[in-house]
Amino acid sequence: MTVFSLRTTVAALALATSSLAGAQTLLNVSYDVAREFYKDLNVAFVAQQKRATGKDIKVDQSHAGSSAQARAVADGLEADVVTFNTTTDVDFLADKGVVAKDWRQKFPNGAAPTTSTMLFLVRNGNPKGIKDWDDLIKPGVQVVVVNPKTGGNGRMAYLAAWGQVRAKGRTDAQAAEFVSKLYKNVPVLARGGRDATGIFLQRNIGDVLVTFESEVVSVDNEFGKGKVDAIHPSASVIAENPVAIVERTVAKKGTGELAKAYLDFLYSPEGQEIAAKHNIRPRNEAVLKKYASAFKPIKLFSVNDYFGSLAEAQKVHFNDGGQFDKLYTAGK
Repeated sequence: MTVFSLRTTVAALALATSSLAGAQTLLNVSYDVAREFYKDLNVAFVAQQKRATGKDIKVDQSHAGSSAQARAVADGLEADVVTFNTTTDVDFLADKGVVAKDWRQKFPNGAAPTTSTMLFLVRNGNPKGIKDWDDLIKPGVQVVVVNPKTGGNGRMAYLAAWGQVRAKGRTDAQAAEFVSKLYKNVPVLARGGRDATGIFLQRNIGDVLVTFESEVVSVDNEFGKGKVDAIHPSASVIAENPVAIVERTVAKKGTGELAKAYLDFLYSPEGQEIAAKHNIRPRNEAVLKKYASAFKPIKLFSVNDYFGSLAEAQKVHFNDGGQFDKLYTAGK
């Protein structure tokens, strides 16, 4: 390489580094099992912004249990946006004055661009013959779930287990009895959805993992196809994936417009298609129809059907001393 070409290369690298250093950066603080989805979405959004504005931007990600992430943001983690899997985690930040009180009105569908549901992952060949919820309370079946105190994945698993009993026309007392039996079969509570997957596949604990529908794609990508079979139960809960701008951070960084564009992109046909490819249910009916084969028919019920609201479920079931603490302590 000549001295001239070397100088040219160094200058080009310096210019590129300077350009990225001056680029606006967003931090998306999100739930545990969404990391691969947002990795792909971020690449697409950066490209879309370059086409639309000519500007270079950067999107950073942070992932852990949804509730743990909400607490981290409340304690000062400078997220520009939060993308969670339960509305109560966004409400928690709204109560702290970190996101807008009317965050649900800021974007369509109550600021939930996608949904998911809970299903079962079993080991290849389904050696325990697990087909539906009742199989999870049989003697000798070990169930891996997330702690509902630390992750929305765990809360949705709990509410799905409770609600499917109610969907059969049975009572809350019968639902409590079922859920108590279920947690007696839980050898360890995971911190978040990805931790639960690690317990199941890396530590080889448990016969069945109750998790979000989207985790099927992540497991296939990370561990190779054929490690697990996906079992769709007869009934399960609709889990909304709410999003919000973190007003405290964007006011400080001047990233409000970019943060809004990022969350708007989730609703775009391109964003919805990326969600569908990750087994996250899109709101866009055309995209949902295109990927119909990926989303098996399940009798879906909403949290409101049997719990009043997610906020009410939080008070009754998941706050300290609530129904979960009583059932879990009694089962141990």
